[in-house]
Amino acid sequence: MERAHYSPPWADTSIIGIAGSSGSGKSTLAHKIVNSLNLPWVAILSMDSFYKVLTPEQQILAHRSEYDFDSPSSIDFDILVQRLKDLKAGRRAELPIYSFEHHRRQDETDSLYSPHVLILEGIFALYDQRILDLLDVKIFAEADADVCLGRRITRDVKERGRDIEGCIKQWMSFVKPNFEKFVEPQRKVAGKDSYPKTEGERVQNVDVDIIIPARLDNRVAIDIVVGHVKRTLKEKSRKHQEELQRLGKQVEDEPLSENVLLLEQTREIIGMNTVIQNPMTAEVDFIFYFDRLSSLLVGRAMENLHFNPKEVETPQGHRYQGLEMAGEVSAVVISRGGSCFETGLRRVIPDCKSGRLLIQTNYRTGEPELHYWKLPSDIASHDSVLLLDPQMSSGGAALMAVKVLVDHGVAEEKVVFVTYFAGRMGVNRLLSVFPNMKLVVCKIVEDFQERWVEERYFGC
Repeated sequence: MERAHYSPPWADTSIIGIAGSSGSGKSTLAHKIVNSLNLPWVAILSMDSFYKVLTPEQQILAHRSEYDFDSPSSIDFDILVQRLKDLKAGRRAELPIYSFEHHRRQDETDSLYSPHVLILEGIFALYDQRILDLLDVKIFAEADADVCLGRRITRDVKERGRDIEGCIKQWMSFVKPNFEKFVEPQRKVAGKDSYPKTEGERVQNVDVDIIIPARLDNRVAIDIVVGHVKRTLKEKSRKHQEELQRLGKQVEDEPLSENVLLLEQTREIIGMNTVIQNPMTAEVDFIFYFDRLSSLLVGRAMENLHFNPKEVETPQGHRYQGLEMAGEVSAVVISRGGSCFETGLRRVIPDCKSGRLLIQTNYRTGEPELHYWKLPSDIASHDSVLLLDPQMSSGGAALMAVKVLVDHGVAEEKVVFVTYFAGRMGVNRLLSVFPNMKLVVCKIVEDFQERWVEERYFGC
């Protein structure tokens, strides 16, 4: 099957840039926008995380409040731009964590998948042309210098362990002159409209590159930004649904790939399916037979792993020419339905490393959304990774799950998706995008949307 193109729903993140003087209220404004959007997929990224690594000499100056953190040369724009590009393209980004107390980057990083909306806030958010090219909305937060100084002193003393004398020293030596030289010119980038205007003014057909003065309760300006973002997200959602439909039409007449491994429909398998699909089956019997089937499905997946020859000596002293697995196998449960497979998994691979993905469908848009992920740190080196989910209908959540694994360095051909029940179009969609992976399934049916296995298994 020829590989099909698929853009995940989190690709093409809408990025809002908020610049302004230190203490101008950028962070407060960012949080007000987040609260007004009232969406789960919004993240705030502070440019402070991207301060350059200091030399020992610079470290000494920093602790004396004699190092210039308010010059563009203090920011690692190359790394920042690359992380923004990763997020814009739907890739996972590892974000540095900066310690203001010790004036250095920490060893660990924060992982972030492309949210629907990313707010980049910092004094140089509108400074670098490469960043401007990635922004959808440009905002300059404006405030009186005395107000900014007061806010900066309060923040640095309370949150960063500084003393008042050092704060004022930095302000006079670096912050104020750099604002006039580097920060204030960014005002022109967002200077097409200035707010507040009258609270009763209708917000429509207004440019989204704006200046917001110190009145951070200005609903007109925030409504402009929120309205623009929501329209953008609605259009993105429409395009994603069209892409899924396009994929469906493209593969609806395709035969099943040879990488679809269907359990042999023996009399035993058909009998267990009869019990599982009978709504009159008692809960205890349903769980018993599903656990048996899940063991068989995981066992079928194991048949496609790599094995090396190994000779052992039997208790009777004979030499037995056998096999052992060539590498490590791990499993990733797509919560919460995939938890149905855990009993069967432990019966087949008792010491299997495991991870979790929480993927839920947004009932408003029909899009799968990644709420949580926790994967083994060395998952990219494993010989095979099993993805466990009892049912697959449209294939949207499965596409997202495989994309997450690939994004963590797992080779596509090492992924084995294990499911009990699958819609034919969903199967073809998945394998048209990832033709080198394998899919183990007990039963393939015509398209369906309702998910019921996990509800019966967990007694809901």
